[in-house]
Amino acid sequence: MNLFGWIILVALVVEYILHLIADYLNINTLHQELPTEFEGVFDVNAYRKSQQYTKVKITFGILTSTISFFVTLAFWFSSGFSWLDGIVHGWGLPSIWTGLLYIGTLILFRTMLSLPFSIYSTFVIEERFGFNKTTPSTFVTDLIKGLLLAIVLGGPLLSGILALFEYTGPSAWLYCWMITILFTLFIQFVAPTWIMPLFNKFIPLADGELKQAIMSLAEQLRFPLQGVYVMDGSKRSSKTNAFFTGFGKNKRIAMFDTLIAKHTVSELVAVLAHEIGHYKKKHIIQGIVISNVHLGVMFLMFSFFINNEALFDAFFMEHVSIYASLIFFGMLYSPAEFIISIFLHLLSRKNEYEADQFAAETVGQPETMIEALKKLSLDNLSHLTPHPFYVWLNHSHPPVLERIKAIRSYQRN
Repeated sequence: MNLFGWIILVALVVEYILHLIADYLNINTLHQELPTEFEGVFDVNAYRKSQQYTKVKITFGILTSTISFFVTLAFWFSSGFSWLDGIVHGWGLPSIWTGLLYIGTLILFRTMLSLPFSIYSTFVIEERFGFNKTTPSTFVTDLIKGLLLAIVLGGPLLSGILALFEYTGPSAWLYCWMITILFTLFIQFVAPTWIMPLFNKFIPLADGELKQAIMSLAEQLRFPLQGVYVMDGSKRSSKTNAFFTGFGKNKRIAMFDTLIAKHTVSELVAVLAHEIGHYKKKHIIQGIVISNVHLGVMFLMFSFFINNEALFDAFFMEHVSIYASLIFFGMLYSPAEFIISIFLHLLSRKNEYEADQFAAETVGQPETMIEALKKLSLDNLSHLTPHPFYVWLNHSHPPVLERIKAIRSYQRN
């Protein structure tokens, strides 16, 4: 095995071990006493249930990642990439179609590998802890719709990328960068009206105290809204959530019906003020810029590794191709991706603190935001005391106790 092979192998092993250590440390934080801050929110049974849920999820995650890790290595070192390429390449199709079939087959393999774990997670773990509302028919329908969307939307994008790198020369990376940005913006624009309704129903929020409070908040903050919708989140889970979709003047609020059922109007307004805070603090623009710059760097770097024979030798490949270059470069780039993800999580946690502060200041009652966070933790059986290393490695949001402490400090200042 050459240098490229060793870099990829060491990166895979190190990342796997680091996550394993983080999981072990996080499990050891369980069975602590209920934090005083949450007395009166979690009772003894609810807190014990949240601890059990966290342990089961972490343990199952370790099993899933371990099997995925060893299957990946087995496929690699048994020359699986070359074996599949020989089959697809032997059909004598044009290179673009060959690439689509090769990459599509690998994605299908991974989907089939993860499917039993997804079924167990949904119908055993989530069911055991009272979250699952997904029926088998909904699960299968979601899977089929997801695969069809991947083909209809991802297929043309992937074929365009392969064609550009094959026919446009050294500037291909720039063209690919541009069309991928345009594609992403297009998806963000059409998702609220064309894509998301394929999976859930979105009903306009009825007139009343909640809608009036939300529209008043949006007007106060000069935050244009096209509409406020209730999403049938209870179709799949009893967990709670809320989010914004669209951009520009087409922004919409979507709230899970479960969220509305479990929270007061003032708490819901505080949650939405937090989301608006991300827009007002330019976190959305920041994320778009970082994502697009990252994408451009990846395409540029990829352009230097197209049809690199040493990289193909690391995977025991007999034929070089642009489509396989995409797969192998992605694996070679994984160490950088892992490091970048840690910094992005750090930035995301900082942004969450800022959005919390914005919400606390906007609603004028920081305790309302705190109560909303506490209830959300109970709704989702969140782990209240995760290990700092686990947070550093995995969390895009700060631990809820740290968020509450920060909000109280804003209140004192």
